[in-house]
Amino acid sequence: VCVCLCVCVCVCVCAQFIVECHGNTLLPQFLGMYRLTVDGVETYMVVTRNVFSHRLTVHRKYDLKGSTVSREASDKEKAKELPTFKDNDFLNEGQKLQIGDDNKKYFLEKLKRDVEFLATLKIMDYSLLVGIHDVERAEQEEMDVEGGGEEDEYENDGMGGGVLTGSFGTPPDSPGNPLNCGGFFGPGEFDPSVDVYAIKSHDSAVKKEVYFMAIIDILTHYDAKKKAAHAAKTVKHGAGAEISTVNPEQYSKRFYEFMSNILS
Repeated sequence: VCVCLCVCVCVCVCAQFIVECHGNTLLPQFLGMYRLTVDGVETYMVVTRNVFSHRLTVHRKYDLKGSTVSREASDKEKAKELPTFKDNDFLNEGQKLQIGDDNKKYFLEKLKRDVEFLATLKIMDYSLLVGIHDVERAEQEEMDVEGGGEEDEYENDGMGGGVLTGSFGTPPDSPGNPLNCGGFFGPGEFDPSVDVYAIKSHDSAVKKEVYFMAIIDILTHYDAKKKAAHAAKTVKHGAGAEISTVNPEQYSKRFYEFMSNILS
């Protein structure tokens, strides 16, 4: 009950912060909170806006914390159709999110305000969820589908919105072949009022891409359990190791620095 109460308080405070920012934030947009009771067992659910697009397929995705200790996708994860890669995977690939100077400045202003807010709530262990839409690949996939005859465009409904339960983990995999919800868009184009987390790569980027980026998993409080985990990991990996379990102030600063370094 205490945990659920803390979650409710956190959600309400974050919702108020989002309103005060006029939605100009990378934090999850909470759509509802529900309690389900089945055979006397209660389950609490938080519903948030989908980070990814209902129309633009995400071809690659990352869960980034700004930590490097044990931050690689497992072999089991990599075997999935759309695996969630992590910090070391991103760094080893030499990845950069090429959004241009103006977008980078605007993005980092939002990010800084958001992580400082989370630090005041003693929140840590959150991630930046990154989805990458490869425009050229999407065009080729569309041509292949058109060349292969008609298919049922409603096979995958691509409904938006994500439901997070339990540990409030990464939202569901991005849908493919989604429905077009009105309007006509060219390759890599989107409605910013719908795809609120989307940013186009800048014109001189090596590849034409669309990035979907938002902060997720923001309901982890730095309590006694996390403090104990921090102490144990420090003993195991050393005081200078980039472990994920650190105090909220340190976490927010490291998180911001890491994200600023992967943008160009």
